[in-house]
This record gives sequence, C-alpha cells and structure tokens, in this order.
Amino acid sequence: MKEITFLRLRSVLQATGLGRATVYEHIARGTFPKPVTIGGRSVAWAEHEIQELNRARLAGATDDEIRELVERLHRERSAAKEAA
Repeated sequence: MKEITFLRLRSVLQATGLGRATVYEHIARGTFPKPVTIGGRSVAWAEHEIQELNRARLAGATDDEIRELVERLHRERSAAKEAA
C-alpha cells in the first residue's frame, strides 16, 4: 500500500494555482476531488490525487475526462475503505 500524504487547502491552492472559491466550484461540478475529513472540522486532500489531477490538466484533458478521473479516484477511496 502506498503512503498517503494529506494536503491542507493552502497547499492545494499552491499546488494547483487555483483560488479557494474555484476549488469548491470544481468540486461542485465534479472536476475536483472532494476533501476528506481528517479530524474535527479539518479537511484535506490526498496529495497523489492532486498530483494526478494536475498531470491530467497538463496533458490537456477535457472536463469530461477530468470528471471520469475524479469519479475513479472516489471509487478507489471507497474500495480502500471497504478493504480496511
């Protein structure tokens, strides 16, 4: 199993070049992974998911392709949860 590093919002903004409102707009459209709760009222994103999203954008993926990627990432989360 690969090591998972979590990024807080500030780091996600820095890694993607997006603003806070834009990240949440993309989440609502299904073109950005949802954050995970890491305790209390704290949320974060898995670094490998953000990196994969950045690679797809760099490669010129369309919004539909990004949606498929995000759906796959969310399915992988669910599978990992079931396996735990």
